[in-house]
Amino acid sequence: MLIDSYDVALLDLDGVVYRGHHPIENAADSLAKARAQGMRLAYVTNNASRTPSAVAALLTGLGIPTDGADVVTSSQAAARVLSERLSPGAKVLVVGGTALRHAVYARGLRPVSTALEGPEAVVQGFTPDLSYGLIAQGVQAVLNGALFVASNADLTISAPYGPNKPGNGSLIRVIQTATGVAPVVAGKPEISLHRESILRTGAERPLVVGDRLDTDIEGAFNGGADSLLVFTGVTDPLTALTAEPRHRATYMAPDLTGLLADFPDVEENAGRYTCAGWTAAWDGEAITLSGAGDKWHGLRALAAAAFRTPEPASPEAVSSALEVLGLR
Repeated sequence: MLIDSYDVALLDLDGVVYRGHHPIENAADSLAKARAQGMRLAYVTNNASRTPSAVAALLTGLGIPTDGADVVTSSQAAARVLSERLSPGAKVLVVGGTALRHAVYARGLRPVSTALEGPEAVVQGFTPDLSYGLIAQGVQAVLNGALFVASNADLTISAPYGPNKPGNGSLIRVIQTATGVAPVVAGKPEISLHRESILRTGAERPLVVGDRLDTDIEGAFNGGADSLLVFTGVTDPLTALTAEPRHRATYMAPDLTGLLADFPDVEENAGRYTCAGWTAAWDGEAITLSGAGDKWHGLRALAAAAFRTPEPASPEAVSSALEVLGLR
């Protein structure tokens, strides 16, 4: 089981632990069991609008007891990037909310709000009440030569109802377009947030757990860590199996019960990939899958066949095999 192979689970939140303000089925129970069996848990989020203590309070209210020290945010990662490039006490114009200001202050820097105060850097993070005036101050400071750092570059954020809303990645393009300066990005999938998570948890064998290929799984790839993809968020099995190498998860599971599940080895023999009674093989144009038993073991064999080369498999090549598993 994964709890026997990894010391810390670095868990994404939305789409993994909860959706909106509702816990995902099996999440609380699986996390409690993983913790009881010795796996440490840390919650790693690109959301820069909440402090770690606020995130911990939300999780605790959902039946997942959490301390603020168990939460790592993109605000903290961005603040470390700043502190490593600036002198102690340097002024930083914060184009964001209270959580980002707190993170900057905690790294020994001085948050300010106007370009007239002569900031050495600008840091931008999402907050729902971000004003035009504050963005304009950020533009002026960057034009004056300030370092530009962003907490994350997610183009959208999920909404409980209706379409997604603009995220920080959309907002930073205002400053970038007005100045011609691209920011240094701290959040997933960039290495800074993964590094922050390792430094704060002391993880030696981390497992990244997420639902997004372009943030969670790519972030694990960039950090040289293994990953667990769960299908409770935005990614489905077809998308997972047709991914390019940097988006390929080490493990896949229906939800966080995967932390407690067995993942038998896949054996390869003459282009045939076998896992716990299932065998996947290419027939020239598509992957055939035969066998019986746990469908998630079948998916493991199928993934090994699909990932056999750097070239992504086509949807047509894996669709029939997924139908055998009832996952299409």
